[in-house]
Amino acid sequence: MLQIKPILSTLMRNKSGPILLLIQIILSVAIVANASFIISERIALMDRDSGTAEEEVFNFRLYSFDSSIDLESQLQRDIRTIRDLPGVMDASATSMVPLSGGGWSSGYTVGNTEETAKDTESAAVYYGDEHMLNTLGVDLIEGRNFYEEEVLTGSPDLATHGIVSKAFAKASWGDEPAIGQIMYAGDFGDKPIQIIGVVDKLQGAWVNSSYLDNSVILNINLVNVFTKVLVRAEVGTLAQLKEAIPAALHKDNRNRVIEGFTLISEHRKRVYRNHELMATVLSMMVILLLLITSLGLAGMVMFNIERRTKQIGTRRALGAKKRDIISFFLVENYIICLVGGVIGGLVAVQLGQQLMSVYSLPKLELIYPIMTIMGLLLLTTVAVILPARKAAKISPAIATRSV
Repeated sequence: MLQIKPILSTLMRNKSGPILLLIQIILSVAIVANASFIISERIALMDRDSGTAEEEVFNFRLYSFDSSIDLESQLQRDIRTIRDLPGVMDASATSMVPLSGGGWSSGYTVGNTEETAKDTESAAVYYGDEHMLNTLGVDLIEGRNFYEEEVLTGSPDLATHGIVSKAFAKASWGDEPAIGQIMYAGDFGDKPIQIIGVVDKLQGAWVNSSYLDNSVILNINLVNVFTKVLVRAEVGTLAQLKEAIPAALHKDNRNRVIEGFTLISEHRKRVYRNHELMATVLSMMVILLLLITSLGLAGMVMFNIERRTKQIGTRRALGAKKRDIISFFLVENYIICLVGGVIGGLVAVQLGQQLMSVYSLPKLELIYPIMTIMGLLLLTTVAVILPARKAAKISPAIATRSV
């Protein structure tokens, strides 16, 4: 028998200890549930797929300080030279690098008439040639790539063709096919950009943006004294290519600075560092809170054993078995945990609403308070059962001793 009534009577006779422990459990459940939710949300953010071959693709910066250089022809020779190097799978000049934290973004205008025209969501803008898709390692799921003759050199305003990410296509045209759609970099009727392809996924540079998965690739080779170059190479060849690429390019023209060799996977680690730190700190806090709560319950049980030694001996003398003594303390623990857990769960939901409004976090899912309570019950069972077993070993003869 669980004997709930005697347990409640015992708890009510000495209220201060159980009440303090109840408050601790309420706070622990409220904090642990929300902290666990934030940890899960951060991990989900860090696990998002960029759509690129992150371990194969790296970028570097190329700065030409010689004013006599013909930048357009020089860039074409440089890219061809890089593609011919051992270990290199492909290469392309680019306007930005995925997950790098900086680059180009823009909104567009779509619609068939001026009356139906609307602005799209913001999107990361990649300028590149017909080698861009293969260099990034993205999957083309609809349409086609640029033809070589479609790639233009010069100003971004020259763009005539675009390849978009599936997320951007969905946000801009809904369930309509994106292939063949027209968008405008400015107002409706400005120079049209025809959509010729859709890639499954291509993220932009800003991981905290709500439009991270919106991307557009335009058929422009930008020519500038500062050039970003993307290279896709066999895994493990970055170290040797750091030496081979500058050596090969300097043979053609030494009046350049070549630096900043960085894998996209390294960009990922850097831009998600704060998220990783937050998840680590919160994980440590969750472990500490659960440990303190468990130790608090174990301490209360040990104190009660010392205080109730004669009472336990009397129960043993009246026929209570060892399992009855153990179940007494376990049920006492479950009552405190369940009452504190239910109240703490309600506080957790309210705290989650505050975090949602102040820090723009998603709504707290009820599974987190529920799992926190279940985890606390399991952990405290382990913490309580050891001192409870000690109590069960108290001899019935202790009841006959004088105080």
